[in-house]
Amino acid sequence: MSFSISDHKNSKRVRVIKLQEGDLDKLIFPFKKHSITSLEYKPFSRFSLAQSLDEVFENKLSKELVKILNSRETGTAIVEPVINNKKFDKDFLVKLSTGLAYLVGNPNFDSMTDKYYARFYVKHQDESDSYLRKAYTNLDLHTDGTYVNEKTDWLIMTKMEEQNVSDGESVILHLDDWEHLEEMSNDPIGQENFKWGSPKSKNIDYKVEHPVFTKDNKGKPIISYIDQFPEPKNMKQGLYLQKLSDCLEESKNKVEFPLPVGSTIISNNYFWLHGRKAFKEHTGLSRELLRIRGTFFSN
Repeated sequence: MSFSISDHKNSKRVRVIKLQEGDLDKLIFPFKKHSITSLEYKPFSRFSLAQSLDEVFENKLSKELVKILNSRETGTAIVEPVINNKKFDKDFLVKLSTGLAYLVGNPNFDSMTDKYYARFYVKHQDESDSYLRKAYTNLDLHTDGTYVNEKTDWLIMTKMEEQNVSDGESVILHLDDWEHLEEMSNDPIGQENFKWGSPKSKNIDYKVEHPVFTKDNKGKPIISYIDQFPEPKNMKQGLYLQKLSDCLEESKNKVEFPLPVGSTIISNNYFWLHGRKAFKEHTGLSRELLRIRGTFFSN
């Protein structure tokens, strides 16, 4: 195949897929057929885009991504395109991320931006109502989709660009590597329904209820959790969430790494948690990210 797959240097569970410039060149023409506006307004155009991407890689890229994401042994892929040329601009990265998403499933509607994806900045100054854009605070380990009715099987994050950035590394943790998994997933409180809300910026006008821990079809624990959004109804739920947060953040098995600009991380949202370390303060700090989350086609 024309792309390479290797283990990430910090974890054998994370697979790194490198896309070479020569193959990316072959995408410039078919990608130009689709404007960003047409991708936003015409969902079927995204499937055409994804097919063009897969055909460049002999229809093997989709198979490898699906295999990696569905395997409990792995579950995360980092796609690193070799983009040293200005011809691969931000629009190209949006299209590449869209193609990757539609090789594995259907994206959910993102209420934060009213699109199938969200683009947002982390900057020096911030007045938002969630930790997502707080540059100088750790974004603690969490999963996505905790506060919506839709299923969220997978998550894509693409680093579009960054300026004046030090630190701010990605942090991920596989459930099976977490030292406290058995204790916390078997605790009856973790299997109770919790109420989950969201801040105004998420544009969700309802709340949902679900446990922190459930099990997959093989009986293994899966998690749906973020520290900012649960609304504990009593002391035992509140103390359980505090202990859960402490145990996650104190884990010695977190995987930390810088995500190269232009790269995309795709993770199974049920057994991988993700977060970000705080940045070093700089008045000119800026990082732009793109997010897509959704369900597998098989579901």
